[in-house]
Amino acid sequence: MLRVLQRIVEAVNQAPDFELALQTMVRQVKEALQTDSCTVYLADHEQQQFHLAATDGLQVNSDQPIHVPFGEGVISLAAQREEPLNIANAGEHPKFLRLAEVDEERYNAMLAAPVIHRRRVLGVLAVQQEHDRAFTRDEEAFVVTLAAQLAVVIAHAEAKGYLRTVKQSPWLQTIKGLAAAPGVAIGPAYVVKPRARLSEVTPKRTDMPEHEVRRFRSAVARTRQELHDLSASMKGQVADETLAIFEVYHAMLDSTSLGQQVEQTINDGWRAQTALKLVVEDLVNQFENLDDEYIRERASDVRDLGQRILSHLKEKARQQHEPPAECVLVAHEVTATMLAELPHTEILGIVSVRGSGNSHAAIMARSMGIPAVLGADDIELNELDGETLIVDGYNGDLFINPPLQVENEYRQLAEEELELREKVEQARGKPVETEDGVRVTLQLNVGLNTERDWLQELDIASVGLYRTEIPFMMHERLPTEDEQVELYSQVLEQFKAGTVVMRTLDVGGDKPLPYLPMDEENPFLGWRGIRMTLDHPEIFLVQIRAMMRAAVGRNNLHILLPMITSAEEVDDAARMVKQAYHEVSEESNGHDRAQLVPPKLGVMIEVPAMVYHLHTIVDKVDFFSVGTNDLTQYLLAVDRNNQRVASLYDAFHPAVLHALKQIIDRANELDKPVSVCGELAGEPGGALLLLAMGYRTLSMNSYNIDRIRWIIRHSKAADLAPMLERALRARSAKEVRQIVTMTLEEAGLGGFVRAGG
Repeated sequence: MLRVLQRIVEAVNQAPDFELALQTMVRQVKEALQTDSCTVYLADHEQQQFHLAATDGLQVNSDQPIHVPFGEGVISLAAQREEPLNIANAGEHPKFLRLAEVDEERYNAMLAAPVIHRRRVLGVLAVQQEHDRAFTRDEEAFVVTLAAQLAVVIAHAEAKGYLRTVKQSPWLQTIKGLAAAPGVAIGPAYVVKPRARLSEVTPKRTDMPEHEVRRFRSAVARTRQELHDLSASMKGQVADETLAIFEVYHAMLDSTSLGQQVEQTINDGWRAQTALKLVVEDLVNQFENLDDEYIRERASDVRDLGQRILSHLKEKARQQHEPPAECVLVAHEVTATMLAELPHTEILGIVSVRGSGNSHAAIMARSMGIPAVLGADDIELNELDGETLIVDGYNGDLFINPPLQVENEYRQLAEEELELREKVEQARGKPVETEDGVRVTLQLNVGLNTERDWLQELDIASVGLYRTEIPFMMHERLPTEDEQVELYSQVLEQFKAGTVVMRTLDVGGDKPLPYLPMDEENPFLGWRGIRMTLDHPEIFLVQIRAMMRAAVGRNNLHILLPMITSAEEVDDAARMVKQAYHEVSEESNGHDRAQLVPPKLGVMIEVPAMVYHLHTIVDKVDFFSVGTNDLTQYLLAVDRNNQRVASLYDAFHPAVLHALKQIIDRANELDKPVSVCGELAGEPGGALLLLAMGYRTLSMNSYNIDRIRWIIRHSKAADLAPMLERALRARSAKEVRQIVTMTLEEAGLGGFVRAGG
């Protein structure tokens, strides 16, 4: 049966269109089970009915569509019960419905299995036979398994619009993607395609490798200049922190994993284009097989860079048609360089078939204030150019050629969003303080280089989380101590008026380094964070020494330890921090030694075990920092990068709120400062909940600073207690969100409901 099942599924997946896929399934199921009929009914929730979509065996006596109203017939009963019905004589069943347009009088036995996708009934798969009999357990299991496979096919077809009817609500004609950058955009689609594709390169040999190496080096040089020009063109359009994305491209050009491997492959007898294809595709596969979403998204950068080099090898200039004056940029994979090639003022929104919120395109979109929906894999690029699109960067929705009433509603929303953005910027330079005098400190989460001009504009003095792992990931080897000193010095100097919380190397497991073996079956519960660095004191000590050397004369360094689960880990880390301090002190001259101050040491509270164990480490550390992202993931046992369960990941879950409340209460008892550096702090509703709990230091990404500052200045801390009390009594994250939304509305902050996601 398994082989038969695999054959049917493969045939369905290879069918050129949806209708043929259904017809293929019913025919092959009928043959496999040796039944007299197999039929697929699809649910139309708008019209509250099932319609007969495909059959092999039923005699249909009408040219009109055949419908079964919800609540009537055995088909509806199977859907209602959400379980298979195995009936020896369906005609005698009290729920049996005789349809005038269908001749099924001769069929007695029926097995009907609901087709369900993510808790939603999409249809029913039914098989029938003339003589009375109950289908065997094996046959029932076979049909149920097929129904589960069919659910994916139907859900995909529904998303692409194959199941629409003229009577359906226009709101159902939505393609879902990932909300990568907030905002609303309305405009014509401008579809961009790469100048050259590695997938189209035909492998060819060469007997002149020296000539091919020269061609490759020339193409790399031209690519390097092109990237320099693109970066220069973006100066002033995006935060200088974001421009560091182009440094990643330059680092890849310099890396041995690309240039040297391509040249080695050429010397093995392949033409430059072929060698580039082989090396880049191998690197792309390596990245795409990683578990960490941020690192996995670097596959897009590698592919983009490879195709740019290829275009110069082919000496192929861009031959794209001119974009409209204002357009929505659409591509199979939008990249940072693609964004840089178009004038900022011409791009209203971004839509990409591939990608996630961690892609460089998403980072640039947020920095440029451009709404973006990525991962919209149900769009057909060939049919989209010039069509009117609505990009909902709050919910990840994409509307194609929407009805006028839908377009008008979104235009109004876009105007409100623009007014809101202009309004919140007015609070820059003003104290972050509630209406009843409660002061709150806002800090930045950063992971790339930063520039002072941009920071002055944001009016933020401190970094609550600096991710030090990025330079480790961009190198083909461990960065030297001097290289780290140079990088850390820049950041500490830029924030010398405040403080910088530098998290020690947080790699391993789901964020492996390419030069260290880290193959694990369950990376989120594996060898990562402090576990890895304690096992490699030679890596940990060099990094701590570099941080301290960079902090000489500045004294604004705080060190943060990730993934702490026990007091013993803190003891070991604190001992090495003290060792590094004494080493740097002994090596310093008298002036530097006098300016070297021991940094404050903190731990990330992100593993549930530490929620209950803070008292065991309080004497070893100076502060706590709560990482709500991993804390939520571990508390709810949800991999937030797994699409099948990602909907269960929600920091508004009452259990997460109880844990956060317990942390702040315990920290206050222990008289230890505590901050929040997870994404919850950057959400309007999340910030209010944290404020109500007693948190007074919140760290977030740059694009949330203005909104959170405005919300805090227009809230009363004393009025938030009832909201928190109701939220802690709630039964679900959905209920908590409703409570928070109501509070925002009552405070006159309803415009931030969508702005907060």
